[in-house]
Amino acid sequence: MDSKVSVCRFFVVLLVSLAMGHQHSAQARLLKDKPDRHNAAATARWLVSQNSWGSLNTISTDLGGAPFGNIVSFSDGEHNSGTGIPYFYLTTLDPTAQNALKDQRSSLTISEYPLGTCGQKDPENPSCAKLTLTGKLKVLKEGSEEAEFAKIALFTKHPEMKGWPKSHNFQFFKLDIEDLFLINWFGGPKPLTVEEYLHPKT
Repeated sequence: MDSKVSVCRFFVVLLVSLAMGHQHSAQARLLKDKPDRHNAAATARWLVSQNSWGSLNTISTDLGGAPFGNIVSFSDGEHNSGTGIPYFYLTTLDPTAQNALKDQRSSLTISEYPLGTCGQKDPENPSCAKLTLTGKLKVLKEGSEEAEFAKIALFTKHPEMKGWPKSHNFQFFKLDIEDLFLINWFGGPKPLTVEEYLHPKT
């Protein structure tokens, strides 16, 4: 009898744990509604605001100028209040920061797919939105107002960063956007200027 009770208790605890875990996951994945696909600026801002990582591409100094892509974390502001400008916390021990300090030309590519809103579609399906921001990857002056903003934006979205070793010379960077490439439906990229992106119509 005792063994049956123990088994029942085990499954009750397991079910409660799973339910709580599901609830926590749902809260963590809570998203603003996806904008209308005809509103390119709002869609691009939504992608940047809701994503937390992407492929950051720089010009490699070790590979003779070949493009070098690296998965990095980023943030454009606190949750659901982004500015559209991606900020990064990069170590100069890593090739990405090293490359940017010598040649600022960079691009950041992100996808809707990790957000879980593409359903069963393949990530390359045009209706599963993807965005490439191209510009200059610039290190922020330590102690500046923008560096402090970047710190809040990044540490809010990526709390683990607070404990990363100071000895690794992490610095705050931002992507100064010069061009945007957005696919969010069939028919090719959506026309979108930097001005439209930074000041979207709601």
